[in-house]
Amino acid sequence: MIKEKIEYAVVKFFVWFLGLLPNKTIYKITYFVAMVFFRLEKRRSTLTIKNLTLAFPDKSKEEIYNLAKKSYESLSMTLAEIIMLLNDKINLEDKILNQEVTLEKLKALTKEKKNGVVFVTAHFSNWELLAQFLPKNGYPMMGIGRKGNNQLIEDNFTTPFREKYGNTNVHKKNAILKIVKVLKKNGCIGLLIDQKAGSDEGIKASFFGEPADTTTSVATLKLKFNPIIIPMFIARESDGNYSLIIKDTKEEENSTIESLTQEYNDILEEVIKAYPEQWFWMHNRWRLA
Repeated sequence: MIKEKIEYAVVKFFVWFLGLLPNKTIYKITYFVAMVFFRLEKRRSTLTIKNLTLAFPDKSKEEIYNLAKKSYESLSMTLAEIIMLLNDKINLEDKILNQEVTLEKLKALTKEKKNGVVFVTAHFSNWELLAQFLPKNGYPMMGIGRKGNNQLIEDNFTTPFREKYGNTNVHKKNAILKIVKVLKKNGCIGLLIDQKAGSDEGIKASFFGEPADTTTSVATLKLKFNPIIIPMFIARESDGNYSLIIKDTKEEENSTIESLTQEYNDILEEVIKAYPEQWFWMHNRWRLA
């Protein structure tokens, strides 16, 4: 309990203090911290390099190393922007380049919705920014995520931040009944599908040409309840602004859990290949360590 309070106090001070600084300085500080972790926290940086080597076997060791550093840099920018959002120091609309076109496409895709919508995304670029863009523009959703280790941080930072514009933050454990209720009410669900699944909740599906334990949750929901599935991502461009990406799905009549799960993996892989530095390579996706 004491440890939990200390961790919460540190995070609270960190967010407050950085909120007093100019945005450019926040970016510099989080970049510095990320580089320190990259060089000193060898377990994660080594895993990052292993994952990148597996995914891009044609790249040289130097290219892989530089890409690993860039992935840490990308994560540092995401952290900086979350701090800015927590302190109301940036405007969502100012950061997204193609929001009008995207909203028109979303309107068209959801026009005939009768069984709800499942937004499928990943720990890619600033996924928290995407999670706030959707409810702020008419698509409040129930987001499913892992419960944090510190309840004070969860209650005072994570949940209020994720629910700021109308989302509902729900933890993975026992979430299925809540998901079904939302879909039956024609509501929206948000799922991140890029992390490894447990053996009892996933199947082996190809990801960058290698077998990876992959969640079947989206495929199962599609086959049982027929919601509209919208793979959606937000990509950081070279100028620091963002582009929203919506991918089409095939979902044929004879689709199976296996074929749909593979299709969603393929979509994710396609997006990552276009912006390889922006995915969370620090995660043990292929159980390499």
